[in-house]
Amino acid sequence: MLDLLRERPRSVAELSQSFKLSSPSISQHLAILRDARLVTARQRGRSLIYNLEPGPLTTLQMWLARYPRRSPQRSRSNRKSSSKP
Repeated sequence: MLDLLRERPRSVAELSQSFKLSSPSISQHLAILRDARLVTARQRGRSLIYNLEPGPLTTLQMWLARYPRRSPQRSRSNRKSSSKP
């Protein structure tokens, strides 16, 4: 959903066409994204048009960049070796 909104603002009807979900289900997901301040909505006629707000994602990306990347394989092998007596 975020990928679609990254392309351009969309209505619930437009978003529901891209998923196998009803419009009320899409609206519930969008409400959660609004609460997280990841999207905003503006009224256009009888529809709400949702727009991605990249600020919180940029903040998260900067926070995650502080941590070194580990490959999943390396992480699993470290757990196995640390669990041995």
